[in-house]
Amino acid sequence: MSEAGASELAEQSAVVRRFNRSYTQRVGALEESFLGLGMPLGTARLLYEVGVEPGTTRDLRARLGLDSGYLSRLLRRLESDGLVDVSPDDDDRRRRRVRLTAAGRRAWDDLERRSAERARDLIAPLTPRQRARLAAALSDADLLVRAATVTLEQVSPTSDEARAAVAAYVAELDERFPGGFDASGAVDADAERLAPPTGAFVVATSDGAPVACGGVQALGDGVGEIKRMWVHPGWRGAGLGSRLLRHLEGVCRDLGYDEVRMDTNGSLVEAVAMYERAGYRRIARYNDNPYAEHFFAKRIA
Repeated sequence: MSEAGASELAEQSAVVRRFNRSYTQRVGALEESFLGLGMPLGTARLLYEVGVEPGTTRDLRARLGLDSGYLSRLLRRLESDGLVDVSPDDDDRRRRRVRLTAAGRRAWDDLERRSAERARDLIAPLTPRQRARLAAALSDADLLVRAATVTLEQVSPTSDEARAAVAAYVAELDERFPGGFDASGAVDADAERLAPPTGAFVVATSDGAPVACGGVQALGDGVGEIKRMWVHPGWRGAGLGSRLLRHLEGVCRDLGYDEVRMDTNGSLVEAVAMYERAGYRRIARYNDNPYAEHFFAKRIA
């Protein structure tokens, strides 16, 4: 990184740190009893998550980014207070499922009410225009911070994570393509080609849920093809698509390919624009994909 770039990064990091200090103080994160509930922020946050979406301890670890030891301590606190019930999962007895008790639901309602009141009190002194600016700024900040902490991981194309991401991808194409999208047989056939040693499949996850995916397969003669590239609609505009594309290009290089190709449908205008910004050139049709209308290639050696 250049000296100017390092200086700019330091200034931007200082802004983030200053915001963290200001915000954590004003929302009560530093209080021993968060919002007067008689529990610290970590315990209250776990209680809130269980109330929003009950799940297994594994789900909670993934969504909150907690290690198993710390999560266990928080759950023991909530169990001893009679707020959650932790029991074996009916579908897999090796897993433990966490649910709110009746007392836990009352505590969750109280937490929700107090959190809403604290937020309203915080922004009430602002004018309507200032509140709108703050809401827009925090919405952007939330998306960008989550985008910065997304993990890109190579997985088996037949794994649960990959299947969930591809199912979302197929559902969106079926909705957006004028004549729908029939993926019967194609997804399973792709799964074979998107596996090592000549292929790969990557899933991007945030809070334990897939938010983007993409795969690489061999076309021959040093050419790789990017397939099944998808970004969750709620994550578009945060640069995740470009980041995933760069990552997949790196995967192609690692697999020994010096050219990347891809195709797409004309309905996916944002994808076409992204490929062109990334330096892809238009080429003639190279496959018999009935849904493909635009074809691209890029040298990456």
